[in-house]
Amino acid sequence: MSIYSKILKKMKEYDKIIIHRHMRPDPDAIGSQVGLQKLLQLNFPEKSIKVTGYDEPSLTWLAKMDEVTDADYEQALVIVCDTANTPRIDDQRYSTGDFLIKIDHHPNDDAYGDLLLVDTDASSTSEIIALFAFENHLEVNDYIAKLLYAGIVGDTGRFLYPATTARTFEVAGKLRQYAFNFSELSRKMDSITHQVAKLQGYVYDNLEIDENGAARVILSQQLLKENQLTDADTSAIVAAPGRIEDVQMWAIFVEQPDGHYRVRMRSKFTPINEIAKQHDGGGHPLASGANAYSKDEVDLIYQKLKERAKK
Repeated sequence: MSIYSKILKKMKEYDKIIIHRHMRPDPDAIGSQVGLQKLLQLNFPEKSIKVTGYDEPSLTWLAKMDEVTDADYEQALVIVCDTANTPRIDDQRYSTGDFLIKIDHHPNDDAYGDLLLVDTDASSTSEIIALFAFENHLEVNDYIAKLLYAGIVGDTGRFLYPATTARTFEVAGKLRQYAFNFSELSRKMDSITHQVAKLQGYVYDNLEIDENGAARVILSQQLLKENQLTDADTSAIVAAPGRIEDVQMWAIFVEQPDGHYRVRMRSKFTPINEIAKQHDGGGHPLASGANAYSKDEVDLIYQKLKERAKK
């Protein structure tokens, strides 16, 4: 029995299912979480299936969360999508259900859950959910296809990143056959506000690049407040340094209200996730996140990137 079949069999055993994803969601987190919810609701209308987590304002156009009570977790199946480790799970009640399933595409450094579907060859968790649907011959509708397609597009950077495989295009092609408004979705995902556009300009003006192509920029709380930007808004400019020909790897340090820095790290070719793991983080080889708790640690992470860029 395949892992897809095992998970479907387990889903059929429960009348209540609650689906989680990671904090600070991106399109893949929302797409896989709500895409799975709508998939199960369509195929098993008799079941109670809810999604939980913070409603990120910049993504409510794609989907919104449900109200989930503590009582909902009694004898419930809990599924966590697109979340590498337990501290990042949005809504820590995930552990209070009857059975826990992890579905993810990040390296499985934190193998939590009673049943795991972790495919690091997948471009996104939305790709995995689509494969789950296709392999189990489940019915898919236009909205489900839109959610999963949005997740794939988000995590592949519109099919630019190396995690994009022939299978990714095959899955995306199948989803594209459904009648959602492709042009509207593409425009929405490519649009940024005027404030974010100005932030992108700031990044290009203030990006520090060494002779080996290691780059960094620091976004202070003062800068964010002056421009009425949130931490979520900064996700829109993470890929910006990569458009510069000379940049090979980069880190964007976003100061948080408590003074520590959220670090978004990216690389074109050389893996950088081991550096992230050394600083309260982790992720994919070429796309990772970390944390810096002082300006000295900010400098240390950048120094490690510079050393890595020499190799």
